[in-house]
Amino acid sequence: MTEAHSPSPRTLKIGSRGSELALWQANHIADKLRARGHEVSIEIIRTTGDAMQHLAFAQVGSKGMFTKEIEEALAEQRIDLAVHSLKDLPTTLAEAFTIAAYPPRADASDAFVSIGHESFASLPQGARVGTSSLRRQAQLRVQRSDLEYVEFRGNVDTRLRKLGEGQVEAIILATAGLERLGRTEHLRERLPALIICPAAGQGALAIEARAGDAATIEALAFLDDAATRFCVIAEREALAALGGGCQVPIGIHCWPRPHGFNILGVVASPDGATVLRAELDCQHGDEPAALGAKLAAHLVEQGAGPILSLTEPAQLQTGIAAP
Repeated sequence: MTEAHSPSPRTLKIGSRGSELALWQANHIADKLRARGHEVSIEIIRTTGDAMQHLAFAQVGSKGMFTKEIEEALAEQRIDLAVHSLKDLPTTLAEAFTIAAYPPRADASDAFVSIGHESFASLPQGARVGTSSLRRQAQLRVQRSDLEYVEFRGNVDTRLRKLGEGQVEAIILATAGLERLGRTEHLRERLPALIICPAAGQGALAIEARAGDAATIEALAFLDDAATRFCVIAEREALAALGGGCQVPIGIHCWPRPHGFNILGVVASPDGATVLRAELDCQHGDEPAALGAKLAAHLVEQGAGPILSLTEPAQLQTGIAAP
């Protein structure tokens, strides 16, 4: 966008969760908007997911648990935009909302974090690994079924504190969150996608706005990164086609190549006994949604349906309706 076509400066209010990482992300976007001449403030909004830190994700079973209250504020025009970790957003948005921008993605990998051990492979038999993600647990069980996988909720600092207290020997966290907060002192390994395929949208931010708010959408356009947009649309389309959420052991990761994009998908049984993988490539000019749908179809052809159906009873037992 040239300076001549830059939108006029506006007063904008960002909605954000109150965690340290969420506020880092909101301030990161606020700084970029201020550099364009906009006046920006941040409103902290407590979400359902924040209020239920004592429960495992699989028990909550509620899509949008980190976004529902923020979207309510957006609809009521109490805020003008929301900054999300993309993997928190449901794959389908209400018609009232749109993703105005996907900023350039950070490292999408999962990180092995430990004080006393240099690698995941070096953990002794029976060691405790903290992670609240079924996706991570299921894929790690394929590599090390001899370890104990412990439910771990809380923000980055809380999890690092629990690690320091010796509650577990290691934890698995998103690399991007550790880097954004400057908390990489115990990051030992960035686990490759063939060990843990990342969650759809991991490492990416999404800037959400009201679909009819053309002025705000125009003001946010400069933040959008075309390669990131392609990758995350493909990932989210695959996840939507598989019917997955945070309580389902699914990993989807798309990345740019010199002549196009590759996408990897993993569907695992919760116990790690069965893991299905599919990988596809595409050329520049192909549609990201079509790539994601094709990947999902390949996984279903391999037998993903029965594996995914294993998660349904756990979701129904929570008694929490999806927002």
